Formats: sequence, C-alpha cells, structure tokens
Amino acid sequence: MVRYAAHPANVEKVAKARGDYLRVHFKNTREAAQAISGLKLAKAIKYLEDVKEHKQAIPFRRFQGGIGRTAQGKPFGTDKARWPVKSAEFLLGLLKNAESNADAKGLDMDALVVKHIQVNQAPKQRRRTYRAHGRINPYLSHPSHIEIIVAEEQAEVPKATDGKVVRLNKRQLGAKRTIAARAANAPSA
Repeated sequence: MVRYAAHPANVEKVAKARGDYLRVHFKNTREAAQAISGLKLAKAIKYLEDVKEHKQAIPFRRFQGGIGRTAQGKPFGTDKARWPVKSAEFLLGLLKNAESNADAKGLDMDALVVKHIQVNQAPKQRRRTYRAHGRINPYLSHPSHIEIIVAEEQAEVPKATDGKVVRLNKRQLGAKRTIAARAANAPSA
C-alpha cells in the first residue's frame, strides 16, 4: 500500500487518488493544485474545465518568473495567471478518479471537499538537444507525482455558550474599576 503525505482523522469519510511519474510539468501543476485546494469537488472540476477553455485562469504565486499578465487573475488578487491546460487535464482525471472512489465507498457526493492535494517532483527524464559548434546540452522533462484526498465536509459545530467566568489579572481589574468610577462621577449633560 502506498503512503500519502496526509493522514485523515476519519478514514471512512475520505477518498484518495494519486498518480506517480506523470509526464506533466511540475511547476504548472503545483500552481493549479494550489488553486483547487479547499474547493468543493464539483466546483474544482468546473473550475479546471473552465481553465481548459480559457474562461478562468490559474493564479501563479510561487513559480511566477516571466509569467504574463491577464485580467482573469483579478479575482485572486494578482495579475500573473496562466491556463495550464495539460496540468488541468491530469488534475481533472485524478479528481474524477477520487470522485468514483468516493462513490464506491458510498460517500455523499455533494459534500465532498478537496482536503489535501500535493504535487511533488518526479525524477527528470533525459533527452539531448544539439547546439552550435557541435555541442550537446541536456533536454530534461519535469514530471510530477500528484496525490489528492477528498473528504466529506462535516457540519459546523456551534461554539458552546456555557457561563464561563472571565478571569482578569490585577491590572485589568484596576482598569475596569477606574472606568466604572469615571462613568459614575461623570456629570450628566
């Protein structure tokens, strides 16, 4: 059995999917993964399909050197954004795999959220390119390992409102007495 980087608290309420040695650029895939992290599964799938059609962009935050600007980055508070179509296709495939795994486990499909998504660099594949004056340079690919964990979103538990006594230190008590004394001695207008 393969190891995932994250360990969910309730194993019965999660579904997993992973891909190893995927021939898709690491940097683009990392940025696309960060964009869908924490989204509901249906919203993440719709978002990546929009990226493939250039309707929405992926904001680039870490690997942003030389990234062009676009107005589609405004909702994310940046103008550096791109449309990594191949990364979106690979992530869509894994999301759909996680969705079918969740369906097989009998989870509520409408409540699924992308709880964990991680992209790691895989070993580079080597080729060569031929340069001027008879030289040869490396021509490497940058593949990725991707893992996704989707989980059922749990209902928010309201904070208990038991009558807890707020403890104040001496300084806070003195300040409170001073404010009360000033309010009592203040002339009425």
